[in-house]
Amino acid sequence: MYQVLLYYCYTPLENPEQFRGEHHRLCLDLDLRGRIIVAAEGLNGTVSGTRAACAAYMAAVKADPRFAALEFKIDDVESHTFRKLHVRLKDEIVHSSLRHVRPHERTGQHLTPQEFKELKDRDDVVVVDVRSDYEYNLGRFKNAVTLDIENFRDFPERVERLQEFKDKKILTYCTGGVKCEKASAFLLEQGFENVYQLHGGIIKYGHEVGGEDFDGQCYVFDGRVAVDVNTVNPTVISRCHHCQQPSPRLINCANPHCNAHLPLCESCGELLDGACSEACAEHPDKRPYDGTGTYPKISNHYTPAQGLASYRG
Repeated sequence: MYQVLLYYCYTPLENPEQFRGEHHRLCLDLDLRGRIIVAAEGLNGTVSGTRAACAAYMAAVKADPRFAALEFKIDDVESHTFRKLHVRLKDEIVHSSLRHVRPHERTGQHLTPQEFKELKDRDDVVVVDVRSDYEYNLGRFKNAVTLDIENFRDFPERVERLQEFKDKKILTYCTGGVKCEKASAFLLEQGFENVYQLHGGIIKYGHEVGGEDFDGQCYVFDGRVAVDVNTVNPTVISRCHHCQQPSPRLINCANPHCNAHLPLCESCGELLDGACSEACAEHPDKRPYDGTGTYPKISNHYTPAQGLASYRG
């Protein structure tokens, strides 16, 4: 049995480059795979491994007093959900235009999933999705405000749209919580007074309260692509890009020059040979379609130990 671990922690790291190398070695020793970002502001990652390896990894991370507050979201899976291991040094642990924001110093009030559930439908509350459009189009909380953003770095430019709710309690949410830390901190900076965030994000909400009123599926950044979180009143909200019938099935367009990430049902996937349109289906560079609609990068030179030498990328 394998597990997937989703986690983050905003905490100052004095020598992030050295930490990156040490952390890469730890993951290699445990045969973990996934994507981990290290920055001066903290740690953010999603990894997969055996139950024993994940237990050892969690114990090692938590043994560092800098990560005492870190929480792991854990899902059981049948095998690795990543093909490779990447431990990268970045300027931020989640790409944004808010590098000055320090969530470990000031951020929105954390709500447990149960507290979020009890508050979200009140008249004096507005629920705000801080994720990208392809994520919330696949699944989101009922009546949530979405901000039409292609990438989280666009969030500050969209905050003006929330001005009409400034007298209400703002409840932010994202997949695991890492984006909400900066989003809610920025809202406080902009003069919003009652700002909250769903602690642990959609994943924790699904684990602890059954995902009630989360419509659709939750996009995840591993080989599963999307997961069900609502076991109480589930529904499908995403629609096939071609026929507009309900479909939770996400693909990348087989035309690499398009590569649009969108829902496409199995029938339309076969009809268009994995493309999002007839024009893309006829493109001379179209990739072979195997029914999955995913096209992982293939490298004949990859080894798990690559990147152990200091680098920035």
